[in-house]
Amino acid sequence: MTASTPSPDHLRLLVKVARMYHERGLRQPEIASHLHMSQPRVSRLLKEAVDRNVVRTVVVSPDGVHTELEGALVEKFGLRDAVVVDAEGAGPDVIPALAAATATYLDATLKGGEVIGISSWSATLLESVNVMHAKTTPVAEEVVQIVGGSGSPEVQLHATRLTSRLAELTGARPVFAPSAALVGSHELRDLLSQEPAVAEVMKSWSRLTLALLGIGTLEPSPLLRRSGNAIAPQDQRQLEDLGAVGDVCTRYFDADGQPVAADFNDRIIGISPSQLWAVERRIGVAGGMAKLAAIRGAALGRWINILITDAEVARALLNRG
Repeated sequence: MTASTPSPDHLRLLVKVARMYHERGLRQPEIASHLHMSQPRVSRLLKEAVDRNVVRTVVVSPDGVHTELEGALVEKFGLRDAVVVDAEGAGPDVIPALAAATATYLDATLKGGEVIGISSWSATLLESVNVMHAKTTPVAEEVVQIVGGSGSPEVQLHATRLTSRLAELTGARPVFAPSAALVGSHELRDLLSQEPAVAEVMKSWSRLTLALLGIGTLEPSPLLRRSGNAIAPQDQRQLEDLGAVGDVCTRYFDADGQPVAADFNDRIIGISPSQLWAVERRIGVAGGMAKLAAIRGAALGRWINILITDAEVARALLNRG
């Protein structure tokens, strides 16, 4: 008999060894002793069983693991990566699941030397750092606010805690943007940009290796509204007329992810679109069907290249053009 056409006796031996190993859970030395053969021969037989399709490996995803959805999102939107989680409810109800997934993702992918940019006014990112574990060795050099982090006193502590806590967890130096995200005029914006503290922050945006981003809709989040950094009603009406569906760091875009030419763009203290697009890893964390259009626009416009979202949104993103 040739090697490609084994005898029935050899095939029976392959099946016997494979069942002892895969079904009964015996270790290779135990199989060798039981069948009175060498362990190297058992190893060769197990390999041959795979090669001849006597043993076929099937990966079965447990409940709550959505690798197929993740892969489809990566392919459809040209993402670097995607994480999809089960989340019950809508709106704020999805935050705990997204936060836990974000903390786990960061723990697994922060390896060292990172300069991390972070949105200042994201409740989901704040919850993420609240559940994140400290790294035993430093994995980042700086954690930098990439949009103005000053606001009303009762909520500014949230933006400050978000940056300082992530810096503490990663062994980094926190860098704060001591300004509101949206100021009264472009002249004031230019003057503030020359202040040493603000200029230092803006300079650091060119060094970012990773950006942690919330994705907003035209309706400001409760945290953003309370901070005093929400856009004015007349600006919101203009955004609606321009077809805007969402924002990243107060940079608004339409359903195709294209930036919109809002009048207040020159009053923003925050990272520019070109600076953000230059960041190697741009992690967008958002979920809930109310944010579907904004998440889709953020992905299409390459505002993000890594998405952490919930399963309902993931399926909707894949089912729509």
